[in-house]
Amino acid sequence: MENATPAVPPPGEATAASPSRVGTAVVYVVFVSATIAGTAVAFSGGRLGLAPTSVAIASFAAVIAASMLISWSAEAAQFLISQGLAVAMIALLQVLPEFMIEAVFAWRADTSNMLANLTGSNRLLMGLGWPLIYVTAMVAHYWRTGRRLGPIELRPESSVEVWALILSSGYFLKILWWGSFVLFDGFVLLALFVVYTLVLFKLPAEEEGKEDLLAPSVVLVELPRRKCIAAIGVIMLLGGATMVFIADPFVGSMLSVAGAWGIREFYFVQWVAPFLTEFPEKVTAFYWAKRVTTAPMALVNMVSSKVNQWTLLAAMIPIVFSVSPHTQGAWYARAVPLDEKAIEVWLSLSMTMYGAACLLKRRFTGVNCFLLFSLWFIQFVNPEHHPLVDRLGPIDFTTIDMRKTTAWTFFVLTLGELAWNARVMTPLADLREVGRLMRAGHRHGE
Repeated sequence: MENATPAVPPPGEATAASPSRVGTAVVYVVFVSATIAGTAVAFSGGRLGLAPTSVAIASFAAVIAASMLISWSAEAAQFLISQGLAVAMIALLQVLPEFMIEAVFAWRADTSNMLANLTGSNRLLMGLGWPLIYVTAMVAHYWRTGRRLGPIELRPESSVEVWALILSSGYFLKILWWGSFVLFDGFVLLALFVVYTLVLFKLPAEEEGKEDLLAPSVVLVELPRRKCIAAIGVIMLLGGATMVFIADPFVGSMLSVAGAWGIREFYFVQWVAPFLTEFPEKVTAFYWAKRVTTAPMALVNMVSSKVNQWTLLAAMIPIVFSVSPHTQGAWYARAVPLDEKAIEVWLSLSMTMYGAACLLKRRFTGVNCFLLFSLWFIQFVNPEHHPLVDRLGPIDFTTIDMRKTTAWTFFVLTLGELAWNARVMTPLADLREVGRLMRAGHRHGE
């Protein structure tokens, strides 16, 4: 990750810039209370005769609160354990909310909604998350300097995340070709995640500055070491347990609300669930982006989250589906059919291809931001054959599937991005630099 700030002081060593512990303690009390109360209402709402909307609100509150608690504790944990182990742990914790929701659909063998959360979370993170980082940094930069912001520049070692994104998403070309998602695919994607984590493990350790963390994480880091470890352990246990127990009521309440509001289940699950589960990541990214200097760190964090989605989250679908009691046939031969949802996967993949092509030049520009958000917004408000305008001159938009149109537009833009910036892309030099850093990290570890 990008770093141009002093390291965090050891746990227990406070600084003059430390946030108010009393105020932060109140924040923790509120979020812990929301987590416990929301989970309790989600479980007992049916027996108490509460309306599905009330149960849904309680479930959503519990998921957001637990996700924030997990995010804060994970950030603080980076300064207590080895950098490599922290990377692996944070990757697991960041995907946990989406993981549990996806697991419920896979366990239920709900093939109609199984790919909704995966494709929605993937496109939301890139189509809204990446532009959010650039626009936030742009506004903050202009506010402070009166000048326009140039591209967000990444360091050569960030190519690890970019190439992991290319390889993991690229594997879905095979899945699209075969038209189904099988157990073997799950193991391949899981192996890619392991390799990606091992590469990060071998890179030399870097510590963020304390000012790069949110106040709740800083307060944890500044506790005496034993208290810090205990507090992080309790928070992670509470957040993780909440995600496990709330997943089924959360999914059930989402489907109930979708039915009550007359919204197709697939689209409700595709956009509402990811928005809630990715909320902590966007809060952290917004905080880093508004400081401008840490905007590259925010972008790399988003890229890393997409790698987790294309590997760990996706791998879980066929693995859980194969052991579900609601499926038939030999467990090792069970397959998740793509059928009409293949276009959803192709749209997510083509968007990822464009994003990866943008980052191969190690710069994310204002033009990239505009195109990414614009096309994401078009497919968001115009799914399938529901255009905003029925006819414009000789063009009848009711005959156009906006998902296919957007997907192929992303594909063409990917080719254009690669051709236009071929001279400034240095993938081999970047990978050589990664190799050098891995060797340096290995020697340092010895």
